[in-house]
This record gives sequence, C-alpha cells and structure tokens, in this order.
Amino acid sequence: MAAETEARRLAAGPAPALADGAGAPAALRSVLADIVARLAPELLSLSHDLHAHPEVGHEEHHAMAAVAGLLRAHGIEPELGVFGMETALRASIGPVAPAGISDGAASAMGGTASSHPGTIAILAEYDALPGIGHACGHNVMCANSVGAFLALAALEAERPGSLPGAVVLTTTPAEECSTAKEALAQAGMLNGIDAAIQTHSYAADVTHQTWLGQRRMRVTYHGIPAHASSQPFMGRNALDAATLALTGIGLLRQQILPMDRIHAVVTHGGDAANIIPERAELNAFIRSKDLTTLRDLVARVEDVFRGAALMTGTGVEITPDPHPNEMPVRDNAALLASWVRAQRERGREPLPAGVLPETIAAGTDFGNVSQRVPGIHPLIKITTGGDVALHTPAMAEAAGSPTGDAACLDGAYGLASVALDWLHDAEVREAARADFEATGGAVDVASFWDE
Repeated sequence: MAAETEARRLAAGPAPALADGAGAPAALRSVLADIVARLAPELLSLSHDLHAHPEVGHEEHHAMAAVAGLLRAHGIEPELGVFGMETALRASIGPVAPAGISDGAASAMGGTASSHPGTIAILAEYDALPGIGHACGHNVMCANSVGAFLALAALEAERPGSLPGAVVLTTTPAEECSTAKEALAQAGMLNGIDAAIQTHSYAADVTHQTWLGQRRMRVTYHGIPAHASSQPFMGRNALDAATLALTGIGLLRQQILPMDRIHAVVTHGGDAANIIPERAELNAFIRSKDLTTLRDLVARVEDVFRGAALMTGTGVEITPDPHPNEMPVRDNAALLASWVRAQRERGREPLPAGVLPETIAAGTDFGNVSQRVPGIHPLIKITTGGDVALHTPAMAEAAGSPTGDAACLDGAYGLASVALDWLHDAEVREAARADFEATGGAVDVASFWDE
C-alpha cells in the first residue's frame, strides 16, 4: 500500500493551491500566524487536557467545560447545550449579515450580492472511543478548531475590520457513536451558515480521502417456536433466516462496487439449542462512496433480507436508524486550495485526492454537513510514520505526542487561514459555490431516504 501510494503521489503531482494574491492579504495571514504562535501554550494545553480525560459520545462534559473556559478566558461567552444536545457548544465572532442576507444567500436567490460575505462555521469534535481513548485524534481536531476561532478573534481585536463576515464555532458531540451532526443540522446548526470546515487527524497529510456514506439498520426475523427434537417440523426458524441473510450478503459482495461495504452481526439468535428460534436479530451497516450507489446498494441488501424471510417462511422487520446516517463527504475544491496553501506555509505538503488507496475509507457525519453547504474535511498528520491506523493504541499515543502538538498548531493556522481567505475574497466564495453546485448542490439530507 505504501508503494502504491508513493507511485500515485509521483504521478499526481502537487495538490492545487490558492494562487499568491488570492484570498486574504499575505500581511494579514502573517499576523494570523504570529497569533497562533502566541496561542500555542493554551491550545496545546487544551489538546493535552482532552487527551488525558477521554469521554465517549454525549458525555463530553469535561471537554465542553474546557473549551468554554478557554473561550471565556479570551472574552468570548459561548452558548452551552445548544440545539437540544447537552454537550454541544456554540460561539460566534464578527459581524452578522444584515437581515440574515449574505452575498451567498443573495446569489442563491438570484439577486445581487451584498457587501457582507456571509458566515463560515468551524466545527469541532471532542468525543473519544470507549476503552482506547483518543485513538481518532479528536483532541487534536478540537484544538485545531478552537485555535482557529481564537486566532481569528484575536486578529479582529488587534486589527478591527479584519473579519468582514461572521465566524461560528460549533462543537459537534458523539461522532464516534452516532450521526450527531445530522441531528444538530435538523435542529438548526447550519441555519445561516454558508460554508463549514474542520480537520481530521490521520497518519498522512491529505486534501481529500474517500469517506463512505452509511445506512444502519436493525433486521428482526419472526418465526414460530417448536421443540427442536420432537416437532421441529412445526417450527419456522428465525435463526435460519438470519443465517441465510448473512450468506446472501456474502454472495452479493462479488457483484458490488469495489468501495461498497456491507457488514452485519447477529445480536440475537435464540434462547436455547433445543427450541426452534422464534426471533433472530441482525445489526447491519451498508456503505458506499456516492449517494446514488448507496441508495441502490441499500435496496439490494434489503431484498436479500426479505428473500431470507421468504425462504424460511418467517416474517421480517427492517428498521433503519431514525436519522439519515453518514453521507459521503464532498470536499470543496476551492476551499481545499486555500487549505493546501496554508499547509505549505507550515512546511506540510498535503497529498491530492486519489493518491491514498480508497480501500482504507471509513465514514464520518461531516458528510451530512458537506451535502448541505460547501465544506472541507482535510486530514492532518499527527504520527511520525504512515503505518499507524485510526482507532488503534498507536494513534491514541500519537494524539498526545509532539507530532500531535505540531498538527494542533498547523491545523489551527490552516483552518483560520481558510476562513480568512473565504471571508476576504469574493472570487474564492464564488468558486466554492460553483464547485458545490457542479458536484450536486444542496441535498435534502433529512428526507433523502423518503424519496
């Protein structure tokens, strides 16, 4: 895999970057870099604090308090428990658009652009994994986002007028165990937001890596119990249906796309070996890299589940999660170009899209955000080598190491620089909007599975 990645890197060449003279003035970005350097002790302290106090999804009380305390230390009062989620936090800086109209909103409505550039959101995750801690590097990602927000606030304080538009910091709990960003979006998190950005910790610097969309569901088979020895012919075996469903999925894998993924486990298979199982239950995940292929694959898998019931004379209930699960991530080309320029200024060289093999793809609920507004979710290297996988003890160790600290500061500057470029340059915003429309435009994620 390492050899394949290097060959692709040489063939692809460098990732596209924002040109000199585009985006925010170079002098302003230089001041921004100095501010990040001044903030470094506080940002690293935040990262280390979260790393030392890992909390699973929806229990991030220490993390939220730590972020809130740091914001208050800089004169920013956050809102806590926003959008109906107890461990979600929100804060904002910069002027809001008059009457809620930005140049992006005006353009979308067919009108002329206003002088207000709109609002860009910086999202922050801070949940950990059970038993293994911050093995996904969310402590570094949180410090990236909070650091970018504080750096922009300090820039505006030192040089009034540096932020022509608004910047919102929103923490998004429970990425590891739920699709919390979808629930937050449906509750209004993205109302008035024109673009959204955040990083992801990784073992390489990458502009865009494939993030698969996902559909989760519970499948329950209902049979008829009977004595397994004296009258098995009187029963209808729900476990047989579940077994046939797993077999059908295994056979289906030969006819699915290379990046599709289907995985399922039996969560209930009966109560005693001498009773024909009356009930069996599966927990299934179905993943694909595009919205259209995801919808198609889910329909095919559901047919397998129903077919297993038909073959065994059992009933079946297919119960999807109540919210749409992770959507595929759509990284915005214009915003990525800004990110690449900023990371080169920090001595990093992010890999362009298509260099890393797609076989290592996973999922994230940032995809649900990126289907609604232009956004980016670039990966930033926190390890010393490229052979460290997410969700492993080695990645957890890296998240609290000096390489993790370097990524903390480089990511903070990178996100702040992207936000500044977007706020200052109408051409950057227009390019971001054009790329977003060209790749499908806004998707009604909330009703995606009802169509």
